Amino acid sequence: MPITVPAYGKEAAGRLASMADVTADDGALRRFLHGLPGVDAVGLDARAATLGTRSIKTTAKAYAIDLAISMIDLTTLEGADTPGKVRALCAKGVHPDPTDRTSPKVAAICVYPDMVATAKEALGDSGIHVASVATAFPAGRAALPVKLADTRDAVAAGADEIDMVIDRGAFLSGRYMDVFEEIKAVKEACARPDGTAAHLKVIFETGELQTYDNVRRVSWLAMLAGADFIKTSTGKVAVNATPPVTLLMLEAVRDFHATTGVQVGVKPAGGIRTTKDAVKYLVMVNETLGEPWLTADWFRFGASSLLNDLLMQRQKLSTGRYSGPDYVTVD
Repeated sequence: MPITVPAYGKEAAGRLASMADVTADDGALRRFLHGLPGVDAVGLDARAATLGTRSIKTTAKAYAIDLAISMIDLTTLEGADTPGKVRALCAKGVHPDPTDRTSPKVAAICVYPDMVATAKEALGDSGIHVASVATAFPAGRAALPVKLADTRDAVAAGADEIDMVIDRGAFLSGRYMDVFEEIKAVKEACARPDGTAAHLKVIFETGELQTYDNVRRVSWLAMLAGADFIKTSTGKVAVNATPPVTLLMLEAVRDFHATTGVQVGVKPAGGIRTTKDAVKYLVMVNETLGEPWLTADWFRFGASSLLNDLLMQRQKLSTGRYSGPDYVTVD
């Protein structure tokens, strides 16, 4: 089903409009972004490490496992992708554990734009969203008209969500307004004639942004430009999601919501492989943003290999023993 971008309440819309001066020109945007408080790197690392020591057991762990499964964007983004592979991935997303139909469905299937129609057909009325990477993923090195055409093609094929990548070269060169305008343009390209729109996830590739201060700045920039979600990484570089970077983005979302009343989602992607890792991230979300963000509408995992470990841990809780290596499918 098409996703309707939620209309902001009058108070939130008013508070967001009051920040229009911040993005009026390049100078104003630069002053705002560089006026954000500097990140205490030592404090951030320590806070993330402390939250990572929290432990949950029994029923709470079972709840966390099911919640994490429901938040996964199950992904295939390879040059060798075929319609058959995408259909198989969709089947796994609908029934992650064929031997246990009580297992939750995943949140979305994420594919390249040319595979959107295949995924849409395979998922039918399952309720699972189709996400598509666009804007010359993963490098983002293409002219804006090409990126917008890529986005429109994916939306026309039925994509419920678009995962775009920012121009990291422009951001690191200090061309903040260029990045802002590009996100705005892609956001507009997500709109459909019927008034609905694909949700926009903006990927930063935080492993290439060099500093925590840059992560805070780009988080605010993307949210001011209209991002529905902010996302750490493409999963295609050496350094992807990390707990400190994700915590920093969660804090930026918290502060943006406090300032504007607008709720934005967060998606760590790449390098999250175990149930233990997933629980650490869920604890961070709960401690930083609270229960309203503990749903697939506002938090996602971009970590396909994570699903297999979650399923094995889920069976361990229900049967008391671990399964063999052939219990889960190889993605």
